[in-house]
Formats: sequence, C-alpha cells, structure tokens
Amino acid sequence: MTRQEATSTGHRADLVAGACALLLVAAALVVGMLTGARLHGGERFPGASPSFGEYPVLGHLSPHVGPGTLLAVLVAAAVVAWGPALAERLRWRAVLAVAYLTSVAWILALALVDGWRPGVVHRLETREEYLHEVPGITDIPAMLREFAARIPAGQPDSWTTHVSGHPPGATLTFVWLDRIGLGGPTAAALFCVAVAGLVAVAVPATVAVLGRVDQARAAIPFGCLLPGAVWLGVSADAMFAGVAAVGVLLFALGAARRRWWLCAAGGAVLGWSVFLSYGLVLMAPVALAVVLVTRCWRALAYAVPAALAVAGVFALAGFWWLDGYDLLVRRYHDGIASARPYWYWVWANLACLALAVGPAVAAGLRRTAPEFLVPRPSPVPALARGAALAVLAADLSGLSKAETERIWLPFAVWLAVAAATLPGGSRRWWLAAQAATALAVNHVLLTNW
Repeated sequence: MTRQEATSTGHRADLVAGACALLLVAAALVVGMLTGARLHGGERFPGASPSFGEYPVLGHLSPHVGPGTLLAVLVAAAVVAWGPALAERLRWRAVLAVAYLTSVAWILALALVDGWRPGVVHRLETREEYLHEVPGITDIPAMLREFAARIPAGQPDSWTTHVSGHPPGATLTFVWLDRIGLGGPTAAALFCVAVAGLVAVAVPATVAVLGRVDQARAAIPFGCLLPGAVWLGVSADAMFAGVAAVGVLLFALGAARRRWWLCAAGGAVLGWSVFLSYGLVLMAPVALAVVLVTRCWRALAYAVPAALAVAGVFALAGFWWLDGYDLLVRRYHDGIASARPYWYWVWANLACLALAVGPAVAAGLRRTAPEFLVPRPSPVPALARGAALAVLAADLSGLSKAETERIWLPFAVWLAVAAATLPGGSRRWWLAAQAATALAVNHVLLTNW
C-alpha cells in the first residue's frame, strides 16, 4: 500500500469512527423514544414531552435562536479558519492566553443562545442547586459536622439534590463566594465559566509538559470548540472540570521537572477536587498516566500525602468522605436510580458522552486506541487511556445513569486530546464538525444545564 493509499484509508476510517459516534447517539435516541419516560425516572421538565430531546440528553425539543447565536457562529468560524495556524505560530504563552479567552467566549456564547437569564443566571438558582442552601449556612463548622447526616432524603432538613449528591467542598465554594461579596446566581455562573475556561489551558499544557508540544498545539483548537461547552455553561461540573485539570497540570509539572512542591500542590488540588465531586476519585487513572509517561513514581510520594491531608482537614472538621459516599449511594439507589434501567444507561451514557466530546474525538480515539495496550504510551494516548478507564469505571458502577453529558465533563476534556492525532490537512473539517455538533445541540434542544 502506497503512502497516499494509507492516508486515504486512514481518513475513511476516521470518518467511520465519527459516524459511529453519531449512530450511537441516534440509537440511544430511538430506543429512548420507544421505551418511554421511565428512562429518566418519569420526571417531567417544563415544556417536555415523551419525544425527541429527552433521550438520552436531559432536556427537551425546543428549536430556538438567541442573543448568543451570532456570537457562537462567529467564534466557531474564527477557530475553524484561523485556530490551527495560530496554535502553531503564536508564542506558547500567547497561544494559551488566546485559548482561554476563546474557550470562555465559546462557553458564554452557547449559554446565551438560551438568553441571559435562562441560559446563564437561572442555571444555578433553581431549588435543587447549591445556591438554594447558601443563605441557611451561617456556621461552616456546624455545617461540616452535620453534613453527612443531612444527605438521606425524606428528612425535614435534607439537603437539596445537588448538595446531597456531592461532598461539602462544592457547597463551600459557593458559600465562600457569597462571603467575599460574590453571592447570587450571576456571580456563581460567571465564576463557573471562568474556572471551566482553564480546561483549554491546563489540558494542552499538560501534554506539552509531558514532551509533545506539537500535539499540545494541535489539541488547542479542539479544546476551544469542545461540544461539551454546551454543559460547561453553566453548571458546577464546569468548575469541577477546571479544578481537576489544573490539579493534573500541576502534578505533571512537578513530575516532569522533579519539582516536588509542585507534585504536592497538584495532589492537594486533586484532593480538593474529590471533595467537590465523589466521582473525581476516578481522576486517578489520568494522574497515573502522568507517572507512566514521566517514569517518576517518586512524584506520588508527595502528591498522595498532600491529597490525604485535604481529606484529613475535612475529617477533623467533622466530615468523613466515606460516610458521605455511602449515604449518597443509598439515597441514589433508593431514589432516581431505581427508575433508570441499567441495561439502557450503561450504553446510552456513552451516547451522551459522544455528544459532549464530538465526532472528532471519536476519530482521534480510533488513532490512539492501538497504544492503549502499550505499557508506556506517548502522552496523548496515555492521558486519553486514563480518561477512558475513568469513564469505564463510572459507567459500569451503575452510579452514572443519565446526565453524563454534564457529569463526565472532567473526564471528557482529557479524552478530547485524542483529536490532536488527526492529520493536519483534515483538522479544519473536524473542527467544523465539532462546532456543528455543539450548535445543533444548543439550538435544537433546551437542555437542563
């Protein structure tokens, strides 16, 4: 086979992989429509009907345009047209700054398609969100001591859905914002978007630190136009993704440069992330990917104690992570999980993820997957493999049924690096496909986040 024939075959295989991802979404949609409302526990959302839009993504059919439509199209067109070239030519610090600003613009533009209030402000002010509990938290030490006891549902003082579903670090973040004068849904939403934008910097910077600056530059435009930005704006999971990504970057900097204080800093940030979301304990395979690439096992000797120190502080304050996790699992299985069939969500979850990462990542994973079995792969396959293992564990656990387009964002951003392996000549087309995916989802569906 000639080089030209091999290239042509590779392009066709990429297209097949991207098409398979979209077919998975279509299959989940069709099965969801045929099997009915109980796939989401029988809930009904404002304006929802048992038709296209509820399955598998949480939301409902509502074709619309909004104030962010033109901005989103312009951002997408700019990244497709100039993103790859600028990512290669600009100085490294400059390209990271541009990536951050572009990512924030993309996230906000997509959120504004639904309008300022419904798309940005309202997302975090519903009764089930963290902000609902903030006014009642006047004594933080007391809140931590009683936090686990208020997780079970059905009590007069039970926490709301999102507060009970996460460790206290998530709620504390919004309490602290309120204490420094940034209270209310607008400040909280913009804070989440600002932290989410760090993903576009931290993920490629990690690839660069691990020795592949070329692939880090190639990954930047894909990070900026991630379809998952539909759910990064605005949800607390956006903040979780940003914090976890920064933790991995700090750990990678420490391991690659043998700066042990950076390893400890990365461990502390990752330890904190586990108190934002129980599921972020599954960031361990991504962190271990850093160790495998750098061959610096000593880094764990500094990162792990730092992470455990965070857990120790919470334990001394009255909250034991394992107690909270156990009570949450009971509440979940006794509640909504009992009405969400495992047989459907164990694969439909992956359809939600496919929408969040986009067809370009499916094509990139086709190219990186052969290295998944290599003991010491290069940085991009190593990080993507770590994220894939995290997703697999979350999926098979049965603790992720639906809403994974949002819940799995901290893992999705590391899967997205796989798009860096796509050939340079095809990247603009794949970027256009990524943008089209996000624009279609955001303009056809009114998502709950």
